[in-house]
Amino acid sequence: MEKIFTTENFKKEVLQSAKPVLVDFYADWCGPCKMMAPVVAEIAEKYADTVTVGKLNIDENMDIAQNYRVMSIPTLILYKGGEPAGRMVGLQDMEEVEELLQATV
Repeated sequence: MEKIFTTENFKKEVLQSAKPVLVDFYADWCGPCKMMAPVVAEIAEKYADTVTVGKLNIDENMDIAQNYRVMSIPTLILYKGGEPAGRMVGLQDMEEVEELLQATV
């Protein structure tokens, strides 16, 4: 199950996490983000033991999106040791997201 990341919990939940964290930067009005949601949910379930997966609404948390230069959505950023370790922009399929995880985790 995906977590919900916000400005208030981002540092603790993402940057200070012992496990790698995959963050889905999205917005409620974004069509491709809605299409990406089932892939992110499946990744969260499949990799629950090794990766924390969550979503961050860019409209509600603009400061985080700006800080990590999220210009287009959906954007997936994989954080490892508190630093971005991989990034994917645009609609991705399950295999592409798994490749990102396997290359960096």
